[in-house]
Amino acid sequence: MKFIINKFQIVNVLAKVQGLTGRRSNLAITENILIRAVSDGIHLTATDLETGFEGFYPASVEKEGAVAVSSKKLFEITREFPSEDILIHEVENRWIEIGNEKVVYHIVGTNPDDFPETPHITEVDFFSIDASILEKMIERSIIISAAGDEKRAHINGVFVERIHDGVNQLRFVSTDGSRLNEVHHDYGSSEDIPAGEGVLVPKKGLNEVAKFLDIEGEVQIGIKESNFIVKKEKETIIIRMLEGDFPKYEDILSKGEDHIIILDKIKFGKMLKRMSILATDNYKGAIFTFAENKLVVTATNPDYGESTEETEMVFSGKAIEAAFNPKFFTDILSVIDEEKVIINIVDGSRPCIVEGNTDKSFVGVIMPMRI
Repeated sequence: MKFIINKFQIVNVLAKVQGLTGRRSNLAITENILIRAVSDGIHLTATDLETGFEGFYPASVEKEGAVAVSSKKLFEITREFPSEDILIHEVENRWIEIGNEKVVYHIVGTNPDDFPETPHITEVDFFSIDASILEKMIERSIIISAAGDEKRAHINGVFVERIHDGVNQLRFVSTDGSRLNEVHHDYGSSEDIPAGEGVLVPKKGLNEVAKFLDIEGEVQIGIKESNFIVKKEKETIIIRMLEGDFPKYEDILSKGEDHIIILDKIKFGKMLKRMSILATDNYKGAIFTFAENKLVVTATNPDYGESTEETEMVFSGKAIEAAFNPKFFTDILSVIDEEKVIINIVDGSRPCIVEGNTDKSFVGVIMPMRI
């Protein structure tokens, strides 16, 4: 194997796959990236056994071949390489020479036959979505992360649905048991998306997808058998879906008409940040009191003390007192791109619903705490 490639063709790709190759798996070889040189370029393949990536990049190939090399070291060498063109040459016994006439690295390679095979899925019914929209949907879903030792599929995954109820809609729903986010994209009446049951896609895999999404252009999404596929022109990511059921969530999203409160996002966010200063892992909650034209937030931590802040708002009727984790509100505000947010609350025992003032494609639901 011998080829010359421009470093800027692959350095960003190598940076993005570090999340895959840096993740521990049952096979040590997944720390490597597989390089396959063909007549007009190279194929790069990376996997953590749950999410697989493959991309094609133009190169001047003198000799075809394949080898697996350390993904981290190849990235570091490429990133720091002093010239644009890099010669990559398998010399003997899978030793790889990387360099030019002035700089040369010799790094050990691995048998490409030992590298896990990427699923080759055919007859996939793809549908399109703007890359920027998909990136935003993923961002709004995975802000609800799972604990490192979490085993429940519905918390480790995002529930992906294709809705055909008057309007064609792609919907992502995620939860950790204490909160829930729903984000969707509506398709035009002339745009069709294939039918199918809802599926659970690992949040870790969707996080890797987001790294490869551009601001402009479209991507293709396909769901086939146990795989969730995102495809660009020359890059494909295949995620093995999770097995399990997602809890019924539709009733949680139903909004009451009792209290609809409009708040300035920035002011509310700064208030929440101040009221989180005394929070620790053992004392995360704060008391939110919705009273006559004001909101009072009180945080108490026996180890440090107490904080209270009041802000004006339009509110009438019987006062409502509920305990919430301020961080959950902060997370929701971070993915709402509007000056005003709407809080929908019925009483202190039911979920609180937060959304943008005009953008209704995203809803965050926060469950009250017991303090």
